[in-house]
Amino acid sequence: MKREKSDPLKRIALVSTPWPLFSRPSIQLGALKAYLGTQFSDLEVDAHHFYLKVAETISYKLYQVISERTWLAETIYAALLVPEQFEHVERVFCRETSRNPVARKAGLKNLAAQVKKVSDAFIDSIDWGCFGLVGFSVCLCQLTSALYFIKSIKRRFPHLCIVVGGSMFAGESTRKLFQLFPEVDFLVNGEGEIPLSQLVRHLRDSRGNAGIPPITGVVSQKAAGNDIPVAFSQMETLSNLPPPDYDDYFNLLKTFGPHKTFFPTLPAEISRGCWWRRPQKAAKYSGCAFCNLNLQWSGYRSKCPSQVVSEIDNLTTKYRTLSVAFMDNLLPIKRSGDIFAGLGKLNKDFRLFAEIRATTPRHVLEAMQIAGTEEVQIGIEALSTRLLKKLNKGTTAIQNLEIMKHCEELGIVNVSNLILHFPGSDSLDVKETLRNLEFALSFHPLRFVHFWLGLESPVWQDTNAFGIRTVSNHSNYAAILPSHIFTSMSFMIQSYRGDLGLQKKIWQPVKKKVREWKKSYAELHRTPFSTPILSFRDGRKFLIISQKRVRAEPSTHRLVGTSRAIYLFCQRHRSLKRILAQFPGIAQDRIVPFLRMMVDKRLMFEENGKYLSLAIPLKRAINSEFSSRNRANT
Repeated sequence: MKREKSDPLKRIALVSTPWPLFSRPSIQLGALKAYLGTQFSDLEVDAHHFYLKVAETISYKLYQVISERTWLAETIYAALLVPEQFEHVERVFCRETSRNPVARKAGLKNLAAQVKKVSDAFIDSIDWGCFGLVGFSVCLCQLTSALYFIKSIKRRFPHLCIVVGGSMFAGESTRKLFQLFPEVDFLVNGEGEIPLSQLVRHLRDSRGNAGIPPITGVVSQKAAGNDIPVAFSQMETLSNLPPPDYDDYFNLLKTFGPHKTFFPTLPAEISRGCWWRRPQKAAKYSGCAFCNLNLQWSGYRSKCPSQVVSEIDNLTTKYRTLSVAFMDNLLPIKRSGDIFAGLGKLNKDFRLFAEIRATTPRHVLEAMQIAGTEEVQIGIEALSTRLLKKLNKGTTAIQNLEIMKHCEELGIVNVSNLILHFPGSDSLDVKETLRNLEFALSFHPLRFVHFWLGLESPVWQDTNAFGIRTVSNHSNYAAILPSHIFTSMSFMIQSYRGDLGLQKKIWQPVKKKVREWKKSYAELHRTPFSTPILSFRDGRKFLIISQKRVRAEPSTHRLVGTSRAIYLFCQRHRSLKRILAQFPGIAQDRIVPFLRMMVDKRLMFEENGKYLSLAIPLKRAINSEFSSRNRANT
């Protein structure tokens, strides 16, 4: 028998439902649990990383396939939420699995039945009546799963206080939330530490929802209809944040059989927000035009280097794992060097992942590599400077190629994106992209992704500037949600009418070229310890450049004297003015033809009078590869 609700705020539960990456604990739950522990010495917080249990149930391989595709992930619980729309949901499922036999073979009915069984067993196993509050972190891929849990739990415990937060409910998406989802009592807007702790404190004092006064950063059913702007209540500094608490995740993992255990990756954060998303002179908007990742933040804050280093040291020691993924939207440009230098001095064989800008200095990349950074996602997005301006990236194609080259040299895998179909892009953008792709073929291939319209992104806010006529919720929401919800609420992924047909047509050659790039790169890196595609060996007075080719002998080039010196000087991009100043004894009419010849041979890249040598030093690349292999084998 369930216990009656008494002492409602002695204990609360935080829940993360499928489909986050199973190999990482939820940083949202970990951060909130740790912070609440500093505020209430007598409050017990249960953090349920339930998605891990689902992954163990259906197999890690299948779970990973599902979690990597947003719409595929949303179909599984949608089949349980709206069974009357099963045929519509299944059409989305089939479309999303058309190129993935693993998920397609599993089938929607079978998957839905499996997750229902494990989900209901979990819900039935918990005495929800002993909690005074249950909070759900709802981010991308978690909408339908969170709604399934909320509705199921609320049906059994109608008086239980349900709180939601996370990136899925921010800004415009909060409107009509309570009208459409009456099971939800409170919404936390933005980061949750301060609002949730204040809500807990008031609930403790009032012993019920009705007497809760207005709390900045918290929206209630009572106040939802007042059209009051939703405000943030966030920490002025991150220095008071304790390290996240992942005990519940690891305790769950310990209950699995030996063949289902693994070494998780620990999520960590250095900063919150995006420093590029700031007012800029003569700019219509701030931040990247396509981005809506920062709706839950106001401004940019970062931890001091010593705090980050201590936190990573303690977390990896406590949980006995060495893989760390920094969840920042953007690393702090001024502090990153000190942070990674500090991590390098810990003498731990880390495997680190981070997202960085293309303007990240070379010395920071070197510190990252020494610390153990094996993979980065760079905000490249385009190889056309013309298109980068439309994207408001604040970068150029030559900067993108330069950091791709540095990553190749340092042995850091670059898993960055190339955005296709951006509204307002044109044939000149495509032409420039195709031209510049020829110079990128020696480096790790980019992944092409199709542009999707994010709610409240700059593009969404200024549709006319990008040739967009109308916007609406993405049509897939109509399949996975009841019609009255689809038509009444704005969701994070939007559809639009505009030039999409033209975009699909003009970007086809780029898609073909990227596929060829990926194939040739893999072919030239078939064997372990493969040398770079384009590299050089330095003979002090001469330089030998080797350019590997598919199913052909490498082409070689020898540079001597001043030619060698100029090529080495342009290992970082240099303007013609800088080159001439560096070699004052050489006439311009001798230097320029040499530079043009190097560009014609795809050994250098030129943009607006700036030159970048593309070959990387073979010795440095081999040493970096050897270091990476050693880390992988430890």
